[in-house]
Amino acid sequence: MNRTVTWNKTKTRCFMVSLPYYLGMPHLTPSPSPADWREAHLGRLLGEALRRFDDRVLYLMAHSVDVPLALSNLAARGQVSAAHIHITRHLPHEGARLTDLAESAGMSKQAMGDLVKQCEAWGLVQRDSDPADSRARRIVFTAAGLQWLQAFERAVAQASAEFREAVGEQVAWVVQMGLESYVQT
Repeated sequence: MNRTVTWNKTKTRCFMVSLPYYLGMPHLTPSPSPADWREAHLGRLLGEALRRFDDRVLYLMAHSVDVPLALSNLAARGQVSAAHIHITRHLPHEGARLTDLAESAGMSKQAMGDLVKQCEAWGLVQRDSDPADSRARRIVFTAAGLQWLQAFERAVAQASAEFREAVGEQVAWVVQMGLESYVQT
């Protein structure tokens, strides 16, 4: 279910701070000690949550019968990393130029170029000529890459469902709304 909620920053902040009280869990109000601040700040928790989520998605893809066998084996052996997911997350179906793909993923052109070369070798993507500019090349999914993308969608859905089950529907909804609000500001 996709819901777009437009709140101003004050309402979001008040809601997020008082959420533990609304849910009957006042003990969850953050109060790290001065010595624990590096372990408990939001940036670190978000980073750890993203790593855990990506690891679960990669695990599910490594064990999916829908992923081409060679790609599944690469994922199972740890050859596919969260960095490779950037291509899966950011490459549009119609393809993109390398510079646009790198910008969308928040990576340097050189780093994205290295990922694209690996993904080309694995058969996930290929470089085609750009119909808008004969000098430019577009990165596009191959047939195997499209299978990978479909398996990625299913793995993300399963990992999301597992997250909702672990933290509860209300908390999961608030986390999603809070993150959507934060990235839009």
